[in-house]
Amino acid sequence: MKSVARFAIAALALSASVAAAGAQTTLRIGLAEDPDVLDPTLARTYVGRIVFASICDKLFDIDEKLNVVPQLALSSDISADGKQVTIKLRPGVKFHDGEAFDAEAAKYSLDRHMTMQGSFRKPELSAVDKVEVVDPLTIRLVLKAPFSPLIAQLTDRAGMMVSPKAAKDMGDKFGQKPVCAGPYKFVERVQQDRIVVEKFADYWDKGNIHIDRITYTPIPDSTVRLANLRAGQLDMLERPLATDIKDIRANPRLKVGSALELGYQGMTINVGKGDAAKVFADKRIREALALAIDRKSINDVVFNGEFVPGNQWVNPQHPYYQQNTPVPPRDLARAKKLIADAGVKTPIAIHFMVPNNPETRQVAEVIQAMTAEAGFDMKIRVTEFATSLNEAEAGRFQAYMLAWSGRTDPDGNIYSFARTGQPLNYGAYSDAEVDAALDAARVKTTLEDRKAIYGKITPKLIAEGGVVYLYHRRIIIPYTEKLEGYRQMPDGLIRVVGLKFKS
Repeated sequence: MKSVARFAIAALALSASVAAAGAQTTLRIGLAEDPDVLDPTLARTYVGRIVFASICDKLFDIDEKLNVVPQLALSSDISADGKQVTIKLRPGVKFHDGEAFDAEAAKYSLDRHMTMQGSFRKPELSAVDKVEVVDPLTIRLVLKAPFSPLIAQLTDRAGMMVSPKAAKDMGDKFGQKPVCAGPYKFVERVQQDRIVVEKFADYWDKGNIHIDRITYTPIPDSTVRLANLRAGQLDMLERPLATDIKDIRANPRLKVGSALELGYQGMTINVGKGDAAKVFADKRIREALALAIDRKSINDVVFNGEFVPGNQWVNPQHPYYQQNTPVPPRDLARAKKLIADAGVKTPIAIHFMVPNNPETRQVAEVIQAMTAEAGFDMKIRVTEFATSLNEAEAGRFQAYMLAWSGRTDPDGNIYSFARTGQPLNYGAYSDAEVDAALDAARVKTTLEDRKAIYGKITPKLIAEGGVVYLYHRRIIIPYTEKLEGYRQMPDGLIRVVGLKFKS
């Protein structure tokens, strides 16, 4: 009888192991927000970029040191005058609908980014005059003028390729069921609940795709998100609370991917859009608001000192950071004097729009308390993130806590936010000197020349610009120790190629 029992147990174990081997693996990722539209031409959210990392390959990508590496493109060559960029494409690539990726498809995607109504990629590709097909696997970008950030732009959404057939068939509904050439293809989306993608059998690098499905789940509450990870209901998540980082690192069942972000966390100021902008019409009021804030205290109080205080569109470790314009100390006396000189009656009521995120709300409350001492009355209105973007576009705000996840080239952190008439310039900031400098920096090719140009406008942007820069996050991506092969890049995205679960 013992022998029979032993045989039965062994048989059950074998059958369980066979079943496990045949079972689908699913990676469950917790997001801090629900992404906006899943169309790379129209999208604008950080969490959307995380999802795109699995479904929409780009012409180029970056590595940990911000070097450009091939993805759907194999190489690029820039002409001597800097006005033509020839790109060789990877052969044998297919879109999720089975259509071939070639030069015609690449031209279609780039043209779509540049011309589609409502495109947020237009400013990123504004230097491109036209895209030419050289041969079936080569395209040439003809530029209006030399444009140094171009290849860096193609490492992000401007470089994402979409299926021409699907885009034409679906029109403005393409974002509801995107068809790209990434490692995973779109399956379903339930707003505010989940986005599901599954492994694409014909992916060009399918040997490095080891997980069958990915489910992205928006969970705005950071505490709930982390509780789900600890309980095994999630396998990884983005943006845990800074106050939880120490405990996460101490948990033997969790690993952590980490890097200092390329972007910034700041407060966008409405200086020129509608009636709401009147309160900041006087530049002295903008400067007073910034001077009333203690950036170091925000980092210490809200983030346990884990993040990095900042006052520019790049972090203090970035090669383009202007060292001669460091993070200023709080200057309450000067803030009060500026308000008095402007002749504005206090308290100055400010409509302060804040996305519904625990840490963002806490930062807003600290700012509210600090600025009150200078004579401001920051009236916080907590708003769902996607709604807040729509409100910002319409100019229905005076101050707006808004982060930017960052780009590899500094142009991607400043041009669309400070240049007159650009789509991400929500506060409608406009200055001829700044416009000229931002345009000039796009033409120069060396770090030294471009940094010198930015240096001339940095003091002006800090004192009176449309964004009060506050701090830079340390990207923290906690994940289960059962997951192998994860590498964290400074852009904060979750790349899924090469990931696998331990046997």
